[in-house]
This record gives sequence, structure tokens and C-alpha cells, in this order.
Amino acid sequence: MKILSINSGSSSLKFCFFEMDNETVIASGAIERIGIDGSSYKIKYKGDTISEDLEIPDHDHAVQILLEHFLSLEIVSSYEEIQAIGHRILHGKDIFTKSVLITSSVMEQLEKLVDLGPLHMRANIAGIKAFQEVLPDAVQVAVFDTAFHQTMEEEAYLYPVPYQWYEKYGVRKYGFHGISHQYIAEAVKKLLGKDHFKLISCHIGNGGSVAAIRDMEVVDTSMGFTPLAGIMMGTRSGDVDPSIIPYMMEKEGKNASEIVDDLNRVSGVLGLSEYSSDMRDLIKKCEEGSSKAILAKNKYVRRVVDYIAQYYVLLEGVDVIVFTAGVGENNIPIRREICEKLSCLGVKIDLDSNNICGDFVQLNTLDSAINVYVIPTNEELMIARNTLKFVNR
Repeated sequence: MKILSINSGSSSLKFCFFEMDNETVIASGAIERIGIDGSSYKIKYKGDTISEDLEIPDHDHAVQILLEHFLSLEIVSSYEEIQAIGHRILHGKDIFTKSVLITSSVMEQLEKLVDLGPLHMRANIAGIKAFQEVLPDAVQVAVFDTAFHQTMEEEAYLYPVPYQWYEKYGVRKYGFHGISHQYIAEAVKKLLGKDHFKLISCHIGNGGSVAAIRDMEVVDTSMGFTPLAGIMMGTRSGDVDPSIIPYMMEKEGKNASEIVDDLNRVSGVLGLSEYSSDMRDLIKKCEEGSSKAILAKNKYVRRVVDYIAQYYVLLEGVDVIVFTAGVGENNIPIRREICEKLSCLGVKIDLDSNNICGDFVQLNTLDSAINVYVIPTNEELMIARNTLKFVNR
């Protein structure tokens, strides 16, 4: 059984092609800068990387280029080998609490959700339509980044604002990175060999979120109505006083959308350090003694620790803390500093183990009160697994 996982962004299309009998990757890659000058594609297959710069005006052309190369590179002998396609969808509101087979009615509902994430949702829908055009007989499944979080109870997902905002306009916490948090939860369940556990999953990369999970169900998560809420991120502010928005509108002569754009694009690690949004660059700058870089790094660590501590209390203790995504999997000093600040909860890690990057590793010592792991996430495989459930029904 061969399944194609697709992540369509506003100007990109990332893919991973799986043989699901043993969950191995056949081919992977990305098409970048769709509709923008300098567009290109990169395909990895049998240890080789094929790349080319060429004009790619829209997602329809991107899909055509991808599938033509599937044939020319003999990744498949015919399109019939692509039996199913799983599409990562940013937002399912509280309508979609799990992955669904894509039908005309599902497409109509997705169109109505565009306002909740215009750039991503339009791209997600464009990706679906492009593949439907070329592969009409393949099973197509929508896998939602918000779905895994829909087990939260009202007191977790509702904001203390007029209730009518929720009833009329759907203003509530939705949470994101759900595909990654689900993958981590399934990995921990398999690791522990039991159904009952308390997990804090830390997906920390350029974007980041923390999730409190009990027995495979999300109790709470840091991102909110949009991915802007929660911990400090590469360019996103995370939680701030909302009164900052009208205040800065007046001071800067900007409208609300422009200030929110500033909070999304030039805040976070980049904003405080005034140097870079990349944590690798920031650590180097810290080693050089930059006070702003050190401030940004310390604030980042503090925000992650704040959520872990909050969720420790919410879960009434925790069995496992997991670090994943770019920073979580690869940044040695950030993991160490977070764990050091959690020592009051009984967290103890082995520094030699913490020096391992990009691989599965248990960080905690034998006398640690909490197990701490680094588990590389695999959102593409999670999309494929969700898609497989709809094949041959």
C-alpha cells in the first residue's frame, strides 16, 4: 500500500511517499516559492537528490511537475500506484474532530473555514483540488492539525470573553501542531507499553507549542484561536497583553492587521534578540556575549518552562516529558536549561545523553522523578497513518 502525504503551504508543497506495509519512505521532497520568482523543486529518491529552478506559477503546475517526475524517475510505474493521498489541513474548527474522507460536502465546509487561516487554508484547498484533478480515483483524506486537540473540555478551550463570541463566531482555543503531538503520544504509548499515562509534549521549533496529554487525549495546549498564542517562538510573540495592539496602533500609525503581522513575523526570538529567529544563530550569539541574545534565549526557556509547570499541576503530576521538532530535537543548551529549571519537580538529566542530537534518546537519569525523552517527530508518517484507515473500507 503506497500513500502520499502532502503539506500544501501558501507558496510551497512538501511531500513524502510511503510504502505503508513497513512504513518506509520511498521518496520525499518539496516544491518551493510557488507563484514567486525563484521557484524550484527538490526530490529525494534512492539516496539521490534531484533539483531544478524553474517557473512554477501555481499549485496545479506544482502537482503536475511532481507527478511527472514520479513517472520519469520511475518512483511509480503508473499513477494507479498512488492509492491514497493524505492532505495536512491547518484548521478543522470544532467541526472536524478527526481525519475525514474528502467529499464535495467536506470541500464546501473547508471553504467556509478559510477566514480562520486564510493563507494556509487557501493553499490546503488548492492542493486538494490539484490532486483531485490529476488523480481522481485516489482516496483523498483531510488530516487536521487541530483535530487531536478537540478532546479539550470547555474550561480549557473557552476564553473568558462574552460567550456570544464563541456561539456566533467560533472564538475559542483550537490548538495546532496536533499531528505532531498525536505522533508523540502514540510513540510514548508504545514506549511505555500501557494505555494510561500523563505526557507533556513539547513541539519546539521555529513555531512551537506545548500539550498536556492524558491517556492519548489532549487536556490543554498552548496555542489558541490562532498559532500566535502560547510560548515565545522564532518570530511569533506568543502570549502578550492584547492591549498592546491598540496602543501600538496609535504609536506606530498602523492598523490592527499590521500590528498582528508584527507579532507574527518580527517578534519572538527575532524581536527580542534583534538578530535572528533561528535558535542555532542565537546560541552562537549568546556565546559571543550578546546581552540581547542572552535575554531572548532566557525568555524563550522561561516561557516553555512556564507551560510545562502549568501542565504538571493540571495533570496532577507527569510520567513523561518529550522534546521534539527542530529546537527540541537538536538544541543541546536549550534542552539543558529547560530541564535545569524543572529540577524542583525532580527532573534530572544525563548531560552526555543530552549531547545527542536528531535521534531518539532518553535524557533522564535513573533517579529522575520524571522520564524525559527526545523523540523526533514525523508528521508526514502520521498523516499517512491517518489516511491508511480510509483505504479499502
